[in-house]
Amino acid sequence: MNVHVQNADVYQFSSEADVWYEDTTLNLYANNVTVPGFSPLFPDAHCTASGEVCQLTTGEGEINAAGTLLALWSSGCFDLTSTYFMIAGISGGNPHLVTTGSVTFAKYAVQVGLQEEFDQSQVPANATSGYYPQGAYYPDEANPIDYPGSLYGTEVFEVNENLLDRAYYLASLATLNDTDAAAAYRATYGYSPANQPPSVVKCDSATSDQYWSGSVLGNAFSNYTALLTNGSGVYCSTQQEDNATLESLIRGAILGKLDFSRIIIMRTISDFDRAPPGETEVYHLLYAEQEGFEISIQNIYLAGIEIVKDVLMYWNGTYDKGLAPGNYVGDVFNSLPGPITPDIGDEANYINA
Repeated sequence: MNVHVQNADVYQFSSEADVWYEDTTLNLYANNVTVPGFSPLFPDAHCTASGEVCQLTTGEGEINAAGTLLALWSSGCFDLTSTYFMIAGISGGNPHLVTTGSVTFAKYAVQVGLQEEFDQSQVPANATSGYYPQGAYYPDEANPIDYPGSLYGTEVFEVNENLLDRAYYLASLATLNDTDAAAAYRATYGYSPANQPPSVVKCDSATSDQYWSGSVLGNAFSNYTALLTNGSGVYCSTQQEDNATLESLIRGAILGKLDFSRIIIMRTISDFDRAPPGETEVYHLLYAEQEGFEISIQNIYLAGIEIVKDVLMYWNGTYDKGLAPGNYVGDVFNSLPGPITPDIGDEANYINA
């Protein structure tokens, strides 16, 4: 069986996926495909009767995400050569940039967890955190002197900004879900945008398998994001899968199995990545009832369905041809040579000069 897919929606756990199954018009249970190599918890891709829209769930964390996406394009079950991938899920959020329930679209995904780490009590007194870029000698700073001396290739990815802009516009048409309980917790921050209603925001995605909380790590990872994107990236969402998903997809793109310029990274904010004034980080991460989970789940669908409908409605003449990127698209190694010079990475590490 080889299904030509126009839109593939990628989720990480059950709640993110289940909200889509409530849409009986879309009917993603019409065509269920068991894919060899998918997670044993989520062994099937669920598709519409026509096969034009499919949904898959990877399982949480970087290893699960990488394994499932590799299985997807190598299985031979689908024709993905012109597919649009919407990587969608919930995430933590930087309260200085977003609030709970917000919908974010990323140009960059940065693997902030792939660094050298020391217990902060055992680093020099003037160190700003215990995180040091690999092969560097200073804690995370947005300074070229701190650029990693060793790169694995998964540290940062860049996706199609023209496609991002269209997705952002479409999501902005949605009326986002919110609750009084979520608003009440947001009010404890006392500053904007944390204490404001949900909105749609362009900002970047930070990947780490570790759950974390606090401004010390938040500031370090903000610096690292800026460092790896030559000063242009600003992370606002924190999650556990995006760089792994993108690495698997870029390997498929190198082999001509899919088009890396047809990827959207959409994350909704379920919680804040640091505590409000007067609350400890331990209490914030382990005990606080932030009330953002349900609205973030609902907003995945409310924003995402606008994008799915647009792809289906304007496939002929627009999406089938592709939205040509005006920026570099790819990884830190320049693994996908193209007409646009990379604005991430270091030429010394480029595979394709």
